[in-house]
Amino acid sequence: MNDISQETIRYPASRILDVAKALSGDVRVRILEALGDKPMSVSQLAETLGVAQPTISINVQTLEQVNLISSTQGANREKICAVTCRSIHLDLPSKLGDGLHQTEEIHMPIGMFSHCSVQPSCGMAGKDGGVIGSQDDPRVFYMPERVEASLLWFADSGYVEYYFANPLPPGVELDEIRISAEICSEAPAFREDWASDITLTINDLHVGTWTCPSDFGNRKGKLTPERWKSGTEYGMLTEWSISEQGSKINGAASSPTTISSLKLAFNEPIRVRFEIREDALNRRGLNLFGSGFGDYSQDIILSFVRRSVSSTR
Repeated sequence: MNDISQETIRYPASRILDVAKALSGDVRVRILEALGDKPMSVSQLAETLGVAQPTISINVQTLEQVNLISSTQGANREKICAVTCRSIHLDLPSKLGDGLHQTEEIHMPIGMFSHCSVQPSCGMAGKDGGVIGSQDDPRVFYMPERVEASLLWFADSGYVEYYFANPLPPGVELDEIRISAEICSEAPAFREDWASDITLTINDLHVGTWTCPSDFGNRKGKLTPERWKSGTEYGMLTEWSISEQGSKINGAASSPTTISSLKLAFNEPIRVRFEIREDALNRRGLNLFGSGFGDYSQDIILSFVRRSVSSTR
């Protein structure tokens, strides 16, 4: 093994919180102490520290995420851990936004909408594939159990609207905002030839309308529970993005709405609405997938991409 006693890892200001969190746990500090100048397996760490092996594994992963520990696979396929340095250098923030990641993300469970307007057919399903409440009963959308939804749907026109917190302090400039979700049309059972015009608005401004070609049910969704037998199986991962040049859907221009026109405020929610408008040419509902359904292990993701500033250090 290489001598690491003099090696130093330098972290930019945007990683300070990550490193601080990794070093804030007593077990993680003890793991670094135990490793010393020699590698150890996870089971050896557990025995040395008197801590359960699953707890050691979780804390090792946290240290790996900030590159304070590296690991290899031993002869018996057990993880062998080693420290990567003996000192770290943290660049303190010197201007607004320095301490933030280049991209900040908020993951919103699909059942955590703040407003909705739906009519039958409609409903929700949980991660186990069971229907929440009663199918085709709009009252389900106001039940507390809705927060457990991994799939929601409604036919014809309607909307679900989510309130996102603005994670950025005043004065931080953005290059782009992105919203991604797995989504598709809604037909009885499912239909491949079932186009629906799905519109996204932010703070009541039109970002873009995407025409989904189908309600997909011709195969099992990669994550869809076996218990689910009601037709719709998966959607398409779709991304709306907004910059100062306008808005796009999956990279294609969709509207003139810009970041500035959204009038984002630090202490005001960002209102994101998925809607089938009453005047839509293809008014055929939607299915919105959460992390336990469909093909993609994600809920709705709102991403904030900070404006890149060249470092003078």
